Amino acid sequence: MYKTHTCGEVNVSHIGQSVTLAGWVHRIRHHGGMLFLDLRDRFGLLQIVADGARSPAAFQQLAEVRPEWVIQVQGRVERRPPGTENPSLPSGEIEVLAENVRVLNPSRPLPFPLEERKGKSIDESLRLKYRYLDLRRARLQRNLELRHRVVLFIRNYLAERGFLEIETPILFKATPEGARDYLVPSRLYPGHFYALPQSPQQLKQLLMIAGIERYFQIARCFRDEDQRGDRQPEFTQLDLEMAFVEREDILNTVEALFTELITRLAPHKRLLTVPWPRLSYHEALLRYGSDKPDLRFGLELQDLTECFREADFIPFRAALQSGGSVRCLRLPPSSGWGRAQQNTAEKMLLEQGYIPLVLIRTESGWSGNSLARRMNETLRQRLLERLQPQVGELCLIVAGETFAVSKALGNVRLWLRDALKLAPPDVLAFAWVVDFPMFEWNAEEGRWEAAHHPFTRPRPADPELLERAPQELLSEAYDMVCNGYELASGSIRIHESDLQRRVFRVLGLSEAQIQQKFGHLLEALDFGAPPHGGIAPGIDRLVMLLADEPNIREVIAFPKNQAARDLMADAPSPVEERQLRELHLKIENSQEKK
Repeated sequence: MYKTHTCGEVNVSHIGQSVTLAGWVHRIRHHGGMLFLDLRDRFGLLQIVADGARSPAAFQQLAEVRPEWVIQVQGRVERRPPGTENPSLPSGEIEVLAENVRVLNPSRPLPFPLEERKGKSIDESLRLKYRYLDLRRARLQRNLELRHRVVLFIRNYLAERGFLEIETPILFKATPEGARDYLVPSRLYPGHFYALPQSPQQLKQLLMIAGIERYFQIARCFRDEDQRGDRQPEFTQLDLEMAFVEREDILNTVEALFTELITRLAPHKRLLTVPWPRLSYHEALLRYGSDKPDLRFGLELQDLTECFREADFIPFRAALQSGGSVRCLRLPPSSGWGRAQQNTAEKMLLEQGYIPLVLIRTESGWSGNSLARRMNETLRQRLLERLQPQVGELCLIVAGETFAVSKALGNVRLWLRDALKLAPPDVLAFAWVVDFPMFEWNAEEGRWEAAHHPFTRPRPADPELLERAPQELLSEAYDMVCNGYELASGSIRIHESDLQRRVFRVLGLSEAQIQQKFGHLLEALDFGAPPHGGIAPGIDRLVMLLADEPNIREVIAFPKNQAARDLMADAPSPVEERQLRELHLKIENSQEKK
């Protein structure tokens, strides 16, 4: 056998015993006639000692090895001499005196060091090209282990509560669900395509119609969309669906799951509030300038519309006359802001199309930018009475369409969070955002779009209002947010075929398009579909937050880069002409072929 023990399990109870170990050479230190080597496997680190006088053959063999060689060591466990213990290692009280050594495989010099060095980073492109080496690093191994424990906890938790884990197809049908599909051409049916699932949305609804009632899956999903730090072309989500439920049933189930998961698996984190707060979509935008607000710090936006409407402040007059509002972001002196942060915040607002009124509270009143000098005394006093600011407080005030200016200030709020380190890193501030609009108007295409997805139930489920005033409808959709990230979206679904068909019509689909894209679902809804709903929390983003990582690539074994390329395998890549002919495809204007 290659090993009798792992490097992580040998301890003081094994002193005097002979053990056989195998792993990677982590570090080597030569001290004259003594050689010290740290042997590493997935389970830990263990010091190996070769004494030139006591075991000359093993000493000679270990003198030739290099970092990351794979070796096998047989030796005796001994207590370290007094004063040489390493309290930072679980195995720090012992060492293994090498008696026999076998090189299982040498290693070429590595393209980058595996040890983490403070203040020094390795180019991510290099790390992703040699991802199998990157994954040997302790931090990434901890991340993958954490991910494993999160998924295992979810599986056990839901199974104990009557959920069935059921796999759904990867090859399915192209349907409009908000992002571009990855298409798979069919060899047997020329000109026809499968699509990789953006989510198992229709399939989990069909499982409810099938009578499963409680379903979940650790589902792989695929979306051809632009990349960013918390996004990948393929990702993993907890897909969950329940029958005979209302919104509160789903929210309570998922909140209990995640609350217990954090408590068990992430004791270094603390939940800001339990139970989680509920915010309406409109409330979240007005208070925080985002529909996925970070609640770990203050700086809530405030409404100053009436102060400025009554004072007739000329720079804001046009915005107010067109039905807009005046919104304010306040920075107390205790936040640590300075001139640099003020200048950057002003620049950010200007880049978003708004000229801000910048006010600083002084002992005698207000000072600020050029707009501040255009305030009359009445407005100055109204703002002092309305805001009651501290001396040294900064106020950033903008006017415009209500939600647009709120989002602009929300962007500044998040930048200030990072620049001034306002959010405690050990806190997880979960919240539910509810009462989303049912539809959004696409001005460019002149049509309504589903704000969530087209299977979401409108509230109220009124066919007459649906067709007469779709802009007035809210939906039974909900988001789970945490620390400024959207961790999950879900909704109560439409379970009546007539209502579902009417929603498709509002979205501008013809009867032929409805039948071609969704005929199978509409038919299924006519066979006794129960009321049902679900949610899909992202596993990658959750683990990213728990591991304190800056992006989800650090918690995925083999991620794509920000350009959606696999640098390790050099994918996507061209294929042979023979394969294209079999799939009845022809490449035009391909840069690769040139």
